[in-house]
Amino acid sequence: EVQLVESGGDLVQPGGSLRLSCAVSGFTVSSSAVGWVRQALGKGLEWVSRMNGGGSIKYEAFVEGRFTVSRDNAKNTLYRQMNSLKAGNTAVYYCAQIEGGYWGQGTQVTVSS
Repeated sequence: EVQLVESGGDLVQPGGSLRLSCAVSGFTVSSSAVGWVRQALGKGLEWVSRMNGGGSIKYEAFVEGRFTVSRDNAKNTLYRQMNSLKAGNTAVYYCAQIEGGYWGQGTQVTVSS
């Protein structure tokens, strides 16, 4: 059974940092294309980054250099490091396996003072 479980979302002040995690089971991140998607309140889903099995990463054009993605093959886990957060980064963040269309339940990131 494929499962993706996100964690790490929180309420953080502007300028703060968060690291989101996505623990995967049922497939290996090192041989799959995976990505992060966000959905802000009242808006549609937006891909923010994708990583192929070889580890190559593609960030969408609107993603600023403050955010990076990585993976730990031994833990079969994806990460999204978010620094210098702004109110506009408030959203639910999902991780997804691209080929199979599997998604996690999402984790809420709220940036507010």
